[in-house]
Amino acid sequence: MQLAIPQAPRRVSLIRVPGALARLGRVLLGGLALMTALGAGAALLGRFVVEEQGFVARAEPLDGQLVTMTLPPLDERDGAEARLEVLYNVGPVSYSASGVRARVEDVEGLGRGARIPLLVDPQVPDKPREERHVRARARALGLVPWGVLLGALGALGLFAWELKRTLRAELEPLRKGMLVWLTPDTALPESRRETIFPATYWKQDQKHAVRARLRGGRAPVRNGDKVLAAVLSSLPGEARVIDEELARTLEWVR
Repeated sequence: MQLAIPQAPRRVSLIRVPGALARLGRVLLGGLALMTALGAGAALLGRFVVEEQGFVARAEPLDGQLVTMTLPPLDERDGAEARLEVLYNVGPVSYSASGVRARVEDVEGLGRGARIPLLVDPQVPDKPREERHVRARARALGLVPWGVLLGALGALGLFAWELKRTLRAELEPLRKGMLVWLTPDTALPESRRETIFPATYWKQDQKHAVRARLRGGRAPVRNGDKVLAAVLSSLPGEARVIDEELARTLEWVR
């Protein structure tokens, strides 16, 4: 095979690199799946926040009386929750509720008959909540929109970075890379999957080690036991092997 490779920078378009559009498509699909999952999670979280805010807006403060209390073990109480059984009145009707969650720091040390501040939704009077616990969680939920925004920006940044990295890995070595003859450390396996193998090359009497990438099922351009590859100073330790199909597609063959 006689090569006629132009000097860098070379005119290489994405559509002329075999398999590049497929890899780019996989990145785009992955980004779309990430955005869909993030949107679904944000919708569920937003619905929960709206429901919590609606409860706080509707609920009426009442005083309840502690009947019993279940606390976690002593070594697990930091930031933990207790479960209360309480008695309370909504108008003329008396209610008893169990499993009312409260912060351990607010109720630890209280005995039977102690006053427990409650919030009760008039629409569902049999499901009270401990007021201090509800309001503390409401303050924390107020930060959720900011967290969702930061998560969305992070996901967009990750997607943009991965897209840029893919484009760079596909095109930059071919456009600007230095072409070298690599000596693989071992015999190249025959595989239809992409192969990454260790290799070395010489430049100005210095030996450089790289991890070379060869497309699956392709025959590299050879010179004896060496293979042709493109290396780029901005991607140290990496090399893109030039296979025969790629060389012909880019018209690097006479």
